[in-house]
Amino acid sequence: MLDKVIVGSEEWCSFPALGIPTIKARVDSGAKTSALHATNIVPFEKNGENWVKFDINPIQNNIKAVIHCEALLIDKRVVKSSSGYRELRYVIRTVLEIGGSEWDVELTLTNRDSMGFRMLLGREAMSGRILVDPEQKYLLGHPTKEKIKEYYYSEDTAKKGLRIGLLASNPELYSNKRIIEAGEMRGHEMHFLNLKYCYMKLDATAPEIHYRGGRVLNDFDAVIPRIRPSMTYYGCALTRQFEALKVFSLNSSAAISQSRDKLFSLQLLLNNGVDIPTTGFANSPLDTNDLIKMVGGSPLIVKLLEGTQGKGVVLAETKKAAESVINAFKSLNANILVQEFIKEANGKDLRLFVVDGKVVAAMQREALPGEFRANIHLGGTASVVKVTAEEKRIAIKAAKAMNLKVAGVDIIRSSKGPLLLEVNSSPGLEGIEGATQKDIAGEMIKAIEKNFKWK
Repeated sequence: MLDKVIVGSEEWCSFPALGIPTIKARVDSGAKTSALHATNIVPFEKNGENWVKFDINPIQNNIKAVIHCEALLIDKRVVKSSSGYRELRYVIRTVLEIGGSEWDVELTLTNRDSMGFRMLLGREAMSGRILVDPEQKYLLGHPTKEKIKEYYYSEDTAKKGLRIGLLASNPELYSNKRIIEAGEMRGHEMHFLNLKYCYMKLDATAPEIHYRGGRVLNDFDAVIPRIRPSMTYYGCALTRQFEALKVFSLNSSAAISQSRDKLFSLQLLLNNGVDIPTTGFANSPLDTNDLIKMVGGSPLIVKLLEGTQGKGVVLAETKKAAESVINAFKSLNANILVQEFIKEANGKDLRLFVVDGKVVAAMQREALPGEFRANIHLGGTASVVKVTAEEKRIAIKAAKAMNLKVAGVDIIRSSKGPLLLEVNSSPGLEGIEGATQKDIAGEMIKAIEKNFKWK
């Protein structure tokens, strides 16, 4: 008993092997496992073994102090939180130092931003080593403020970050939350700006953008537009206003506008040497028969020009069905594209994520059994895929042709080679980050840093 470390309900400890010199822990004998705050968790292989890398902000409510860690992965385990939520976590083993004693402990990695402590010390890690006096706190003392500053603050972390606005509609979407998190992790001041709450003053000498309540938004360094299709017109107008105020936009208003015009974007891509499935466009129903022949006959795809991704798309399996669908749309004065159906793709397509002229991740998407796919992605499963040099070249060329710094480029593999389906100016992050375990949101923030001159 005399050899055991006596601690209070809260103590400072360290993890020397992870490069964490001091971190405040909640000592909880009611919890079985120990948990360490971690973000950007990415498994990888090193010398034939499974490892995991992650970032940690060791000081609560301080996003500028960041430590990049690596550790051998020993397990993946389902852990039930105090709120009853079950989560699959990565498990590592590392050295804990507390009160002058050291021993190996197992830690689960999880985001503890909503918790009061970056570290939870559970009873498995304490067994045979620690005695807890729950009425006391910090029996082992506090590190001085000077020591914390020495550990976690350098010229780089002290550098003033950028003030970045995320122009979008829903703050709860995975993509939007990840971008905010990634920007804060890199020391920037991030603000979610709801498009519907923004309004603008057009003036030759004093243009302004206001937010609901009268707040002026002229003092941003950069904005990240993530505009849903139904808000394209207004969202691009707002982005243009920010550009008029000399605010850097990750994707420009002009690039977003042209990417949302399906016909114009396809013409632009073809003019830049990017192959697409054979596509037809006509104004009059009298040209329907020739339009069908033009794309190789049935089966074929009919796409509404005003439709969003996955909507307004019909597979016509016979010539008669194609005529009926085309003429029905034409009777409603709807503009449509008619496109050849790539049968050999077998319900699969590729999504390549391009950031600042580089493919940073790629996945393959496959339809669920029995699900209809019309040369587009409608759902199903996602998995990591090795893309060819030609597919990377097409994706980069397409993003460049559209003048997009961030783009989701959809490609289908055909007997003629890879064909481009669509370029998305506001691609989602959840599927591709989940499939590839890559920090794509972080790459987007890096693209802003690269293209911005520090004030």
